[in-house]
Amino acid sequence: MIKRTVVLLHGAWMNPESWDGWATRLRARGYDVLAPAWPYDDRPAAELRATPAPELANVGVGEIVAHYEAVIRAFPEPPILIGHSFGGLYTQLLLARGCGACGVAIDPAPIKGVLPAFDAIRAAFPVVSTWGAAKKVFHLSFEDFSWGWVHLLPEAEQRAVYERYVVPTPGRPYMEGLAAPFTSLFDACPEKRTAPLLLVAGEADRTVPASMVRAAHAIQSRSAAKTELRAFPGRTHWICAQDGWEEVCDTAMDWVEGVVA
Repeated sequence: MIKRTVVLLHGAWMNPESWDGWATRLRARGYDVLAPAWPYDDRPAAELRATPAPELANVGVGEIVAHYEAVIRAFPEPPILIGHSFGGLYTQLLLARGCGACGVAIDPAPIKGVLPAFDAIRAAFPVVSTWGAAKKVFHLSFEDFSWGWVHLLPEAEQRAVYERYVVPTPGRPYMEGLAAPFTSLFDACPEKRTAPLLLVAGEADRTVPASMVRAAHAIQSRSAAKTELRAFPGRTHWICAQDGWEEVCDTAMDWVEGVVA
């Protein structure tokens, strides 16, 4: 099998540092790894928290997907795409554009046709309930991060994770998500997808409950391309770094190596 490059796509409230464990493990497995930042997010987490770029307020789903597409199309061979949360949404949108040899979408933000569960609404509420959110940069409170991402961790560990990884994020992608049923922006176009896709759910996730991942799988299964689902019990939205993340990583890559020639 050709060892293609793996491109890791982060989600809201994170930057590429959140993928450090995966990047190290995948390189040990023989892969080249790239974890591009969202526009204006390509700085250490501490700097982003202290001085978020004002331009970040104008970054939405379209800009982020176009940014990733430009990076991906520069490769001589289509890379493997692995995304978490909003990054999982972007993975699916990119595959619909013909980008990527295959994709893994972990706890993905909802594509068009997936209705948010109550807990997902609760997780997004601090952003979507704010007037003018589409033109603002938000800081996630520790309380909201604790509830939506790391509720199974001891509080001391929750705080350590929060201080190390959480960065500001634009409100625009969230507000665009509210209009998803009425636009094509979040349409994953499963009928057009030709690359294999694995969807991964954390059964204890509040931000993207497993029911939403199963709904995405049902939609994506309309594709003629291979489409599969894996669910992990006891995993929260912190699934990519929660204790036992290595199992998730290895499961994803074993699947990738089974579908990519």
